[in-house]
Amino acid sequence: MLRLPFELMLALRYLRPKRTFVSVITLIAIIGVTLGVTVLIVVIAVMTGFGEQLRERLLGFNPHLTVRRAGANLNNYEAVLDVVAAHPAVVRAAPWVEGPVLLERPAEGGSIVLTPIVRGVDPRLGRDANPLLDNIRFGTNDLRGNGILLGYELARQLDAFPGDRVNILPPSVAQRMWSQARRSPDGQSDEIFAPLEFVVRGVFDAGYYEYNIAYVIASLWDAQDLYNLEDSVHGVTAMLRDPLTADVVRRDLAATLGQAYHVTTWMEEKGEILEAVAVEKKVMFIVLFFVMIVAAFGITSTLITFVVQKTREIGVLKALGCTRAQVSWLFLSQSLFVGVIGVASGCTLGLLAVRYRNEFLELMRRSTGLELFPASIYGFGALPARLVSSDLLLICGSALVICVLAGVLPAWNAGRLQPVEALRHE
Repeated sequence: MLRLPFELMLALRYLRPKRTFVSVITLIAIIGVTLGVTVLIVVIAVMTGFGEQLRERLLGFNPHLTVRRAGANLNNYEAVLDVVAAHPAVVRAAPWVEGPVLLERPAEGGSIVLTPIVRGVDPRLGRDANPLLDNIRFGTNDLRGNGILLGYELARQLDAFPGDRVNILPPSVAQRMWSQARRSPDGQSDEIFAPLEFVVRGVFDAGYYEYNIAYVIASLWDAQDLYNLEDSVHGVTAMLRDPLTADVVRRDLAATLGQAYHVTTWMEEKGEILEAVAVEKKVMFIVLFFVMIVAAFGITSTLITFVVQKTREIGVLKALGCTRAQVSWLFLSQSLFVGVIGVASGCTLGLLAVRYRNEFLELMRRSTGLELFPASIYGFGALPARLVSSDLLLICGSALVICVLAGVLPAWNAGRLQPVEALRHE
């Protein structure tokens, strides 16, 4: 039968619940470690999931590479398209037109006017170039005959769904209208501006609130008409086999196309969002780690009080031949046991909280009407989370180390007590 060393046996005996002040402090310390580990696991898992899902949404909606001509539109975009498509890392290259417009939805109580962004796509190139065409929530992705797709939140604001008609004013016409209105004494324009009429064919869901509220998808040819581009485009976009190689591909294309063209990557245009999320994750880890440091002070105070109460027993152990190291290990193992119990229970609660996070949020919303993570602010319908094993090991390992370190000073003080002085202690 396996027998534990007497130091561990005594440590476990001292940890048994008793109706003493020390037992209450020990319980509070364990609860503190448990809550610290639980909160850290949940927050870091949510931040990791948020960052990864945000990157997935950004890469699914935005091109990985964009080629523009410095200060001008692309007149010979077919030649540039061929060069970009020829690169082995490029899955699909496509012409690109994008910009703001004035959109009007006629209604009985008065027209609804918004200023979304129109993106022109070539539907013939398929989902490799236009993955958004597969994310249709209502209707179809047919862009023929002045057909457009609205983002889900934009469609809700306009109260426009498949089959409805909307009017779009091109940017040049809107600028002329506003400039004439400013010059007119009564703020009205004498010139009549005829908008272009479009039919809503479908409603897409990009999975990200900012895109669902701000974008309209039209065919490339309709977008060219809106911007009076004729056969020109704003640029050429490319989707890559591996988006993380975008910087390498950018250098290759920049060298091939020359200085007249400007090549940008998704990391240059949208990377600051992901960097902000990564920095926020690190800051949250540091801030929440102080919860466990506070719990560690509870362990320290518990052991200091315990050493004072057990001074005579320490003297007896020393008189019976226990070494300084054995006495120190007796009290250090207590902090280890507190850390193990707190980390184990915190890890269990954290994993359960991550697993049932959305069910808990839904229950809270139904019970109190409070929505902790509204989509209008955070951009996601469900709270994302992903627990990485390295993050879990870092949280649990660092918490355990902090707990052990919290017992070093009391254990050292207990080990240096002299037997005679300890036995005389009242």
